[in-house]
Amino acid sequence: MAEQKFVVNGVAVSVDLPGDMPLLWALRDELGVRGPKYGCGIGVCHACTSHLDGEEVLPCVTPVSDAVDKEVTTIEGLADGDVLHPVQQAWIDEDVSQCGYCQPGQIMAAVALLKRIPDPTDEDIDTIENVCRCGTYPRIRRAIKAAAKAMSQR
Repeated sequence: MAEQKFVVNGVAVSVDLPGDMPLLWALRDELGVRGPKYGCGIGVCHACTSHLDGEEVLPCVTPVSDAVDKEVTTIEGLADGDVLHPVQQAWIDEDVSQCGYCQPGQIMAAVALLKRIPDPTDEDIDTIENVCRCGTYPRIRRAIKAAAKAMSQR
């Protein structure tokens, strides 16, 4: 066990955990951050997608030691107070969610995509590998395009 210090959604945290423990367990079990979901545990489904220093990361396969002295952002840290991030708002406006389990990871992947490619094509959106068992992919595509438009008008 070792002390792992990092920032989660703007709050400095410290957990006493082995460095090789998956970051997802530190977030969910130790810190009570429930947005990143456990889906597969092997980096395939992407339900846990979060950001580490602004870059997309899969906490289920990322050791907690990789987060030391860095900033972790989960779905809980995306909004600015009561103002939703444009991607979150687009998700609501386009009625994307069905069961909702994968949606935090989907949203975080979309935010990362729009950071890299502000006006994505369908092919760009298709590079998102997050799995949605409910099959809301057409609504996800519409929401990403709506968010891109909203973000370009800021």
